[in-house]
Amino acid sequence: MPVNPAMISLRPERPEDEPFLRKVYGSTRQEELEACGLPAELREAFLNMQFKAQQQGYRNSYPHAEFLVILLANQPVGRMAVNSAAGELRLIDIALLPEHRNLGIGTALIRKLSTKAAAAGLPLRLSVLKDLRAVHLYHRLGFAKTGESGWRELMEWRAGKPPAPTAPDAGLPIADKAGQAIGG
Repeated sequence: MPVNPAMISLRPERPEDEPFLRKVYGSTRQEELEACGLPAELREAFLNMQFKAQQQGYRNSYPHAEFLVILLANQPVGRMAVNSAAGELRLIDIALLPEHRNLGIGTALIRKLSTKAAAAGLPLRLSVLKDLRAVHLYHRLGFAKTGESGWRELMEWRAGKPPAPTAPDAGLPIADKAGQAIGG
C-alpha cells in the first residue's frame, strides 16, 4: 500500500548514519551476493570494501552533492544523493531498505526532483545499471534513455521536451554546484 508522501522527508547524512548506510547498501547487493554463494564472512568483507569505494567515489566525483537520508515518519528508510550543477540536476543514487520498496517513496522523491528540475528549467539526469528493475521505474516516470556508458544506461527527464542523445561519457562528474537543497 502506498505511503502518504507527506510522511516522507530528507535530512543530510551524518557520521553516525554510517551503520545504517552500510545496511542500505548491503540490501541493494543481497540478491547478487546470495546468487554467487560466498560465505557470510567473505560477503561482509566484500560489502564493506564496496561500500567504502562507493562512498569515496561519489564524494570524489560530486564534491558538492547533497548526501541525504530518506525518512518515513522521521525514521530512516533509505538514502539519496543529488548533485545540482550548471545545466542539470543529477540523481546520483537512491536506495531504500527492502521493506520500504514498492511503497511509492522513490516515486515521490523522484517526482519532487522532477518538479525542482522543471522549475529551474533543467534536465534531471541519472545513470542506472542495465537490466535493473529500476530502469522500468524511471521509464514509467518519464525518463528516456539518452546513451550508454559501460554497463550503465544514461537517462534523462525533461519537462515537456524529449531528451537529447548524449555522448557515452555524459554520466561523468560535474564539479560545480548551483541551486538549493531539496527536501522537507
